[in-house]
Amino acid sequence: MALTIAKPTSAIFAAGVAAVFGAFFGIFVGTASGSALLGLLGGAVLIFALGWAAVAFLREQERPARWGILILFVAGGFLFAGVPGIVLGLIFGTFFGWLVYYVASGRYRTGMPPYSTPRQVLWHFAFRTIAGMILIFLITPILVVMPLSFNAEDFFTFTPEMLSFDPAGYSLKHYRDFFNTSDWQGALWNSVRIAPVATLLAVGFGTLAAIGLSQPHVPFRRAIMAILISPMIVPLIISAAGMYFFYSRIGLQGTYLGVVLAHAALGIPFVIITVTATLVGFDNSLTRAAANMGADPVTTFFRVQMPLILPGVISGGLFAFITSFDEVVVVLFVGSAGQKTLPWQMFIGLREQISPTILAVATILVAISIALLTTVELLRRRSERLRGMSPS
Repeated sequence: MALTIAKPTSAIFAAGVAAVFGAFFGIFVGTASGSALLGLLGGAVLIFALGWAAVAFLREQERPARWGILILFVAGGFLFAGVPGIVLGLIFGTFFGWLVYYVASGRYRTGMPPYSTPRQVLWHFAFRTIAGMILIFLITPILVVMPLSFNAEDFFTFTPEMLSFDPAGYSLKHYRDFFNTSDWQGALWNSVRIAPVATLLAVGFGTLAAIGLSQPHVPFRRAIMAILISPMIVPLIISAAGMYFFYSRIGLQGTYLGVVLAHAALGIPFVIITVTATLVGFDNSLTRAAANMGADPVTTFFRVQMPLILPGVISGGLFAFITSFDEVVVVLFVGSAGQKTLPWQMFIGLREQISPTILAVATILVAISIALLTTVELLRRRSERLRGMSPS
């Protein structure tokens, strides 16, 4: 497929595109200063003028111009907000310097088909911009928690020392409290005891269910699949209430086994979905060939099928582990004080005592989740390479 060659655009067009982003970010800056409207208008006008001047007079000198834009933003940020303004100036200066010349040089059309209409190009980038803004909207509350966990004071807000980047405003006291307090360590130990066992059960049952439901001769496959993945669809409070009444009848309510089985039930749908997705590209002729060579079903599964679907199995297991480790609603219903997990302890810390240690624990959990999700993505890519869906 032929690709479009980058062609320079007008200075007004490049400055106009940059002005739209300037207005968007200006809303936040203006809101922090007391006037969102003034921030919107000021951001749009400032970025438009800066972008037009850079492209109109320094089109062929991109690198010096981008450095100049960066220096202007850093200097302006320092004049208006001191050290925090320098940080924001570095971020905005780098972004807008790149954006202006990315549009002005026509590089935004590189890689797109030459027959793409302006409307298609607009939708291509508008869709990605909207998705990026939604991602920022969802991620920002999580990112705010991380620096707050290093607060030297027992507050849930940024202190003046933190905003001015004064080292005295930062401390590891909340992390030390987490590792030195018996309540937090007991909750962590319970989570470590429950989550791995629940994950093993979810992986075992979920993998077997996915393999069985992948066979075309299984009756009522769709109905069975709908029932097995229902814990993902049904509101968690309903599942928790149902488990509470069921476990109380059979004597599992408030026991370690009851919590493990409940978390395993919540993790099984993730395993079924990921393993089923892996089985879509599985060549069934391999199992028939193994059977012709004299291998029994168990040997065929572990020697032929399992190595190929292993990335999907591990991905489902990681999702099941995250679900169990972060779950709080179900354990409140089916657990007891002896099964108080880390999320349960965080819930108590918010309801009964405002403990800033929660921020440190939340940061640790976010870091663990990011590491596990990164592993899932790497396994997904490996699975695609094994199935021939990705060239590299």
